[in-house]
Amino acid sequence: MSLRLLSIITLVVFCASAFAGNTVVICKKDMTLRVIDDNNNIIFRTGIACGINIGNKTRRGDRKTPEGSFRINQIVASSYWDHDFKDGKGKIKGAYGPWFMRLAVPGFTHIGIHGTHDPSSIGHRASEGCIRLKNSELTKLHNLVSIGTRVIILPERQTFDCSASY
Repeated sequence: MSLRLLSIITLVVFCASAFAGNTVVICKKDMTLRVIDDNNNIIFRTGIACGINIGNKTRRGDRKTPEGSFRINQIVASSYWDHDFKDGKGKIKGAYGPWFMRLAVPGFTHIGIHGTHDPSSIGHRASEGCIRLKNSELTKLHNLVSIGTRVIILPERQTFDCSASY
């Protein structure tokens, strides 16, 4: 095995494990996303937009954000993706921002954390069920997570508890 290939493999393994201890905690009540490290310190915090409708996701199209503990199972460059929000404007290129971090949510394949073409939606119930961030904040988050990172989405009425172990 060449030294260059070994270096690349080492880097990939390091990057994949470097953030394994970080946990993402999403609070729908205060519209925030926090990244918590192994020592239970908040290392990143940003505003979000979540599902238009209140409650836990139960069916496709209900416009609710799921609640519970999930894992990031895919991170995809999504700047070229488009989406029709059915608002009469047609397909919007770049609707998902630079990254789509797909969550392993049982029964649903299209739930994730992603950017937005509409930064004014942050802080509001504006999505079809995904978690939206400003694109600049999503880029920061991308540097703190990897496939396998745990994502906890708190129930509607639950607030973030800085003394809890996540």
